[in-house]
Amino acid sequence: MKRRLFLLATSASLPLLAPRAWAHHGWSGFDQGHPIYLEGRVIKSQWQNPHAELVIEVPTDLKVPASLLQRSLPAQTAKVDGPALVAKAAAPKRSDRQWTLELAPLSRMEAWKVAPIKPGEVISAVGYTAQGEAGDPVMRVEYLFVADRTYGLRSSPA
Repeated sequence: MKRRLFLLATSASLPLLAPRAWAHHGWSGFDQGHPIYLEGRVIKSQWQNPHAELVIEVPTDLKVPASLLQRSLPAQTAKVDGPALVAKAAAPKRSDRQWTLELAPLSRMEAWKVAPIKPGEVISAVGYTAQGEAGDPVMRVEYLFVADRTYGLRSSPA
């Protein structure tokens, strides 16, 4: 009888857990063949697990700056061809003014020594969105640019 009640309670709670699990996804949910570039002012910052998140407001005339190719990219433990990735980055085709940027788990943000980013700061990033830029305006950040610092968020610093 106790086992039956346990199974019933466990089964009943699964739908409650599903939205949280669905909301957190890894790199596979993003189109890594088409990196995009975003920059803007942070309007919301959540420094929490499963990963830090920023909401930024991008300018209406967003363009990839020519200076992006001159940025020094840090070495990561994961094999990432940073220069090729940055060279392929394009401004998004969609015209959303607000984007959610998924960063890395807090342990990785700490390994990179990224200070919590606050509303009002201006940042830029190269990363990925859904296939064909479908769905919500969400970017999984590969490289984060804060002031004169660059962070590679796929893995820990090499």
